[in-house]
Amino acid sequence: MQNTVNKPAPKKRRKAAALDTIKARAGWGFIAPFVIGFFVIYVPIVVESIYFSFTKIRILQGGGFNAEWVGLENYQDALFTDPNFVRLLSTGLQNLLFEIPAIVIFALFMAILLNQKMAGRAAFRAIFFIPVILGTGIIDRIDQGNNLLDRMQDTSRTIATGEGEGASGDTAAVQIVSAMDFRMLFMYMRGIDFRLVIYVVNMVNNIYAVVNRAGVQMLIFLGGLQSISPAIYESAFMEGASSWETFWKITFPMISPMILVTAIYTVIDSFTSNSNRIMTFIRFMYDEPDGNVLSSAMSWIYFLIVIAAIALVGVIVSSFVFYQRRAD
Repeated sequence: MQNTVNKPAPKKRRKAAALDTIKARAGWGFIAPFVIGFFVIYVPIVVESIYFSFTKIRILQGGGFNAEWVGLENYQDALFTDPNFVRLLSTGLQNLLFEIPAIVIFALFMAILLNQKMAGRAAFRAIFFIPVILGTGIIDRIDQGNNLLDRMQDTSRTIATGEGEGASGDTAAVQIVSAMDFRMLFMYMRGIDFRLVIYVVNMVNNIYAVVNRAGVQMLIFLGGLQSISPAIYESAFMEGASSWETFWKITFPMISPMILVTAIYTVIDSFTSNSNRIMTFIRFMYDEPDGNVLSSAMSWIYFLIVIAAIALVGVIVSSFVFYQRRAD
């Protein structure tokens, strides 16, 4: 019998392992400034904010302040004493239920259209992404003081939340459609719920905000659509599949992970935008006398609600997400 000799591992594997180690260390080097800043600057501020939310601040005559521990008193005042905080929270959550499906569906629809082969495709993509650029920086601050844009964004608030001037006045004059128009349109169609009509009315009246906030989601969907192999579509068409069947059997399952990403992004963007009324109200309370500790409590209540909303959306959307398995 021949003696078997243990052969040393190939040098290529050792070089690959060493290269991976170098890349990992380089990655930590790139994120090191953020990690250091996070623990040195951001974490102490967060801890201090949590502490102040359980205290009452008393300004001393000689300068400085005294923090008195009061437990959950600030949280109770925010939830049960303040008349506006809970109302704004409920209104914001209600608007979120309307906005997330509309923004995600519109972004997916536009991404599918802009993914087709047509003349001027790059120009159309840039046009639909322009609102994202204009919605940042100094342009966004200018728009916040524009009464016309405020009116365009608030036309559907009367139907959605019951606020505003009602069906009469200048609010009704700038509405694009009304519930009565859609009811007349669908009166001969069976099985159309009037609540669906109200939802369509709200989305059409709020089309400016939907288009303005769907740019990033559209790019995410475009990236997902372009990652689908054309060979899959060719095989489906050779088997006689229609465009409708191809969308529901191929495009939608393959793009479903991007739906989860865009839905969570839309939730975070809605809750943290500069035009969010709850954020504005919390900043207003911080500037009020003795309102800094109350605003801290409101901020953490709002933070927990945002986390709960993200988790709920993640659980709901994850139930139909399809992940393609790759063969080893």
